[in-house]
Amino acid sequence: MNRGDRDGLPPAMTNLIIAIVLCVAVAIAYAVAALIQARHAHLTVSQLARVPVLWAAMGLNGLGAALHVTSLKFGPLSLIQPLGVLTLVIAVPLSAASARRRATRLELTGMISTVVGLAGLSLIITTTGNHGTLGSGALVGLVVATVVVVTVFGLLGRRPGASTLWEAVAGGMAFSVCSALCQTMVVTVGNGGLGTLLHPLSILAILAIGTFAVVATLLTQRSYRDGLSAPLAITNIVNPATATVIGVVLLNETLATTKLEVFLAVACALLAAFGVTQLARARDAAAHPAMDSAPPQRSAAAG
Repeated sequence: MNRGDRDGLPPAMTNLIIAIVLCVAVAIAYAVAALIQARHAHLTVSQLARVPVLWAAMGLNGLGAALHVTSLKFGPLSLIQPLGVLTLVIAVPLSAASARRRATRLELTGMISTVVGLAGLSLIITTTGNHGTLGSGALVGLVVATVVVVTVFGLLGRRPGASTLWEAVAGGMAFSVCSALCQTMVVTVGNGGLGTLLHPLSILAILAIGTFAVVATLLTQRSYRDGLSAPLAITNIVNPATATVIGVVLLNETLATTKLEVFLAVACALLAAFGVTQLARARDAAAHPAMDSAPPQRSAAAG
């Protein structure tokens, strides 16, 4: 028995505990930030800038991102990624508690279905990634493609009567691309030093990171205007899905899947989609309670 085993927990177990604690902290930070944003989702951008508590929400989002990066030093991505669904687990009951009510059956069913489906996808659809970096062509192409796709989805969400989930999709994609660019910059600076920050591609990446972070925050902010749960679930699904596509298409990663795993992944995706549908129904029921609770009208003939 070595000294580490005699004196306390082995290093691997200690790292695992630290990773889990950090993931819980990340989920709490993101959930509280989302709840704050949802309360002010009806405001315009100029109005948002004058609400001090929203700056606190941005700070919580930044803290969550920093803790997420830190957690990857203590635990594998296969563990960290599924624990990301804790945000939804915390946000749904927290939103209900802030409104001084209990979570509805639709909310609980949707939350559980989404969490199980997304966790299953994260565990099954894994990539053999090695913290690669985007090449010059891939980086420019990713930035241009993101601008186009996020703009299209964002505009779809701004149409009169359009679903807010369009903006949730756009926000999730922007957050994911921002993370991919951050990884590239961290690895690049680690390999080449601070001088690499002055390279034109590095400057482009830094500008893109700042822009996408702001755009993603504003899009998710708007997506909460009709309710928190469904848009937050969509963002939690789109973010890792986009990261997987980036890894496979641009970083030459391969999906570690068999035919059975693909089948299970499809089942998990359907379960997650069902969960989002339930959360959307819960949102609509909360917005129109009279339609759900009003008794059926008797006809004149029935007397």
